[in-house]
Amino acid sequence: MKKSLLLYALILSLVFNVYTYMYLSKEVTFEQEKNKKTATKLRDSLQLVTNKLSDADYFSLEKNENAQNYFVSAKSEKIRNYVALVPYVTEKLMDLNANPKGNPYTGQVQLGANKFSINKVKVLNHRWIIADYSDGEYWGEVLLKYFINDDESVSFEIIQSVIYQK
Repeated sequence: MKKSLLLYALILSLVFNVYTYMYLSKEVTFEQEKNKKTATKLRDSLQLVTNKLSDADYFSLEKNENAQNYFVSAKSEKIRNYVALVPYVTEKLMDLNANPKGNPYTGQVQLGANKFSINKVKVLNHRWIIADYSDGEYWGEVLLKYFINDDESVSFEIIQSVIYQK
């Protein structure tokens, strides 16, 4: 009886071991396939996001070689580098937010107690800027033309301004 009990225990442990080995080997294969599919999806998603970012940056000074070449041939010695130009122009435009009546380049007069200030700026090329502005209650966008003067100052001109309804 003892021998048959040991034989049954040996056979049972052998069956458990074979079952465990088969289960774990198939689980590893399943996980590898799952990881491969996930990696493919992530690669495709990354490519899609990269393409969308490239499309969104199409209208920017950083991607426009013709606009960059404009500054290479410009007279100005200090601000030829377009990489330094974008923060310089943005800073000059944002400095005008300190005006007590609001930024004059929003194209809007003060409607309530708050003044209009420019929140976000994007330099589109060597001549145009698009900016977002608000007074906390009303929001709008403005298209500006900018010029770098001989004395390295920046002058702005409003092309079009729009304010959104509440």
